Amino acid sequence: MSGASSNAAAWFTRLEPVEAPVDLPHRADDPRLGEVVEFWRGAGAAIRPGRAVLVGFPQDDGVRRNGGREGAAEGPTEIRRWLYRLTPWNAQFGTDLSIEPPLDAGNIRITGGLEDSQQALGEVVGAILQCGAVPIVLGGGHETAYGHYLGYVAARRPVGILNIDAHLDVRPCIDGLGHSGSPFRQAMEHPTQPLRHGAYACLGAQPHSLSREHLRYVRDHGGIVRWHSEVMSSLRTSVATEIERLHRIGCQFYVSIDADVVQQAEVPGVSAPNPHGLSGFQVIDAALSVGLSPQGSSLDLVEVSPRFDRDGQSARWAALVIWHFLIGLAQRVRSPAP
Repeated sequence: MSGASSNAAAWFTRLEPVEAPVDLPHRADDPRLGEVVEFWRGAGAAIRPGRAVLVGFPQDDGVRRNGGREGAAEGPTEIRRWLYRLTPWNAQFGTDLSIEPPLDAGNIRITGGLEDSQQALGEVVGAILQCGAVPIVLGGGHETAYGHYLGYVAARRPVGILNIDAHLDVRPCIDGLGHSGSPFRQAMEHPTQPLRHGAYACLGAQPHSLSREHLRYVRDHGGIVRWHSEVMSSLRTSVATEIERLHRIGCQFYVSIDADVVQQAEVPGVSAPNPHGLSGFQVIDAALSVGLSPQGSSLDLVEVSPRFDRDGQSARWAALVIWHFLIGLAQRVRSPAP
């Protein structure tokens, strides 16, 4: 394990362990992911290079600050509920997650305000990255993304960000405080390790949902905006194009998926419902391709708000996004690029 182990006590106390699901049907001929995933209890050796590590961020104070509908703090629990009911293998690809099962590190312990919890998430993500593992952060509001970025600051790793979202989320802070609409501006304006010029892209942006000033801000920082109409025919192709662009400027990348990029008919349980979004399948397919990419270093999925959901519809979709990312990552680890 890397040097992250030497200061483990400083960051693992930021985590609240979660328990294995107790309501799964146990059938020897049909195991579920919740039966094979490892639930972390503090053993440093469990965080291994290439291993997927899930971290929940049950925080949505930033949504409240931004005037949105609160409820995303309940997202991590509900996403796990449906994720762990899925099978641990993909029959189509012959990929078995039980060979190197994901590690569930639990939730960030919310003991203070938003800034404290973002700092805690940064400490945890940074330690996971230093160990060579792959963080998967379950939000939470989109304020999750700034805490996620702080992990790269802590690990001293340059990174590019692919934001799959209807919004740019580069609003100014409010009275000096960040919120769900500001994470990528905060990353670009970080006081010591700002996101490098050109290392941000938003895929799926909707013209009716963003201002002239926010678009100008992104472009002034070298960022790329791909409109909904540009990516709706093939989001996966657009993701591949941006991955290649970031690779050329020397960046790994992390992907931030805002659930409100998907049309409301498929994903109603979000802070800002989208009547004209992408299809849920497109985002699931993109998550698989991101998992397969050797340059993909982490992922977060945000803004699933169970209190506005219908029969778990949005959380079930989010679980499929995470599952497909895990399948892609497992294939990547099994067949590393030459």
